[in-house]
Amino acid sequence: MSIHLKTRFAAQLAGLASLVLGGLVVSPAAIACPFCNAQTKTFSDDLASSDAVVIAKFVKGPAKPDADVSESTFEVVKALKGGEHLGKRRTIKLLYFGNHPAGTKFLVFGVDPKHLQWSTPNAVSDRTVEYVTKLMKLPEKGPERLDFFQNYLEDEESILATDAYEVFARAPYAEVKQLGDRMHHDQLVAWIKNREVPSSRRRLYLTMLGICGRPDDVPDLEAMIRSTDRQVRTALDAMVACYLILKGPEGMPLIEELFLKNQDAEYTDTYAAIMALRFLGQETNVVPKPRLLEALRYMLDRPQLADLVIPDLARWQDWSPMAKLVDLFKNADEESSWVRVPVINYLRACPKPEAKTYLDELAKIDPESVKRANSFFPLAAPKPAVANSGEAKESKAGTTGAAGASSGSGTGGGSSGGSANGNLNDSSALPSAAGKTLARADGVSGPVPTSAVNQPGEKSGAATDDSQTQTRWAAAKPTVARAEDFQAETATAGLQSEQPPSPSSRPASRAATGETLPAWQALAGAAGAGIGIFALLMTILRGNG
Repeated sequence: MSIHLKTRFAAQLAGLASLVLGGLVVSPAAIACPFCNAQTKTFSDDLASSDAVVIAKFVKGPAKPDADVSESTFEVVKALKGGEHLGKRRTIKLLYFGNHPAGTKFLVFGVDPKHLQWSTPNAVSDRTVEYVTKLMKLPEKGPERLDFFQNYLEDEESILATDAYEVFARAPYAEVKQLGDRMHHDQLVAWIKNREVPSSRRRLYLTMLGICGRPDDVPDLEAMIRSTDRQVRTALDAMVACYLILKGPEGMPLIEELFLKNQDAEYTDTYAAIMALRFLGQETNVVPKPRLLEALRYMLDRPQLADLVIPDLARWQDWSPMAKLVDLFKNADEESSWVRVPVINYLRACPKPEAKTYLDELAKIDPESVKRANSFFPLAAPKPAVANSGEAKESKAGTTGAAGASSGSGTGGGSSGGSANGNLNDSSALPSAAGKTLARADGVSGPVPTSAVNQPGEKSGAATDDSQTQTRWAAAKPTVARAEDFQAETATAGLQSEQPPSPSSRPASRAATGETLPAWQALAGAAGAGIGIFALLMTILRGNG
């Protein structure tokens, strides 16, 4: 088995784990940035989901240290929320097994106003107390809120730096853009050049630089894109997007030569470039859509990776390469057999009469691929309704987040016309329960473009076009890119954590698991995830067996 196939095989397994473990738990709004990975709850999440929040000072440990229930005594210093639920109480009993000295301040969350149940206390500094206190006064959304958090990016206290990053990683791209000149341009450039900054956060800073960047930033970005040093090129997806936003259409030839036309380009780099082009097409008008499609069509000359762009061609209504796709289907071998199902779905989405003729022809060549396409996308309309770009943008606007350089991404999320997850996650913009479930599978790995089906009464449009053409590989490939990026980083710079220690010790509150789906949606989502898993297993058996 070739290295290329082994990499994709490993990513398939990672994709399966992501679907199984994250599919029904992560809130659809939890991940917004196509380049950023929002992974933990924020202080704001905990504040919103708690009935009471207090700053408490450790007084003394349990009377009997060896008791089965070791409750320690804490004095309430300040009630940030729900003080009325405390009444006249100034001390509370909490389970605590640490060894901090008396007088140490802790942040504690409580739920159930009538019988307050307290979380495990978390020791905090005076600066963190000040930070959390200020959060209570911030607007729920908007540039003023983000302006506060940008002052804590890369903060010396890792818990604050992580919290600020998480907020940006979920913010709508449109809100991040409103920061405009208030962004700290020079600081962003310094962080981007700093090898000690984790690649996940570097993606955020590149996204932000795409908003506030200047012409004199372009040479540095081009040098990084051309670099053969893998560590310099980390966060390549956001880097390419940032470069093209600042350079414009004139920057396209460089990206095509290095990553799309280049048969020797690494899979990770090629996928990163495609991610950037998707973002530009869905979130900006910097590069005209026809020019982006021209670039994506170069991937059809690389049969092993052609399935990466077929969904994009269908979603953007590019039917010009139809004959070439049919040839790819006919000439597919063991190295490119996975192209067949996306080709079938492309033809099913095409409204032109010749598409039906081609479908009949290909069904005689490989009836199994046609059967799989129909089985995995049973409710997809053979001829999708065509929504104009404005309608498509409007339909996705609410789901995108801000990753600066990505599809509705924003620095952390997507923008007005974002793809799913406010980033390039097409599935998050899909209305179906299966699409929502598969989008949530990205809780750990990154964007998970995937297919979905229309539910009764739901509108079809640009998002439906995409859903009809996504392949069973789609859910795994973003994981591949993240995994390969991490492998490359560790190979050149030693094992590095993507993010500093996060406040994961903060206890879960009532809303810790995100939104609760109605039973019928949960069942539909589980069914969709099951189909996706089965499809991936079939690919593994067929493509790598």
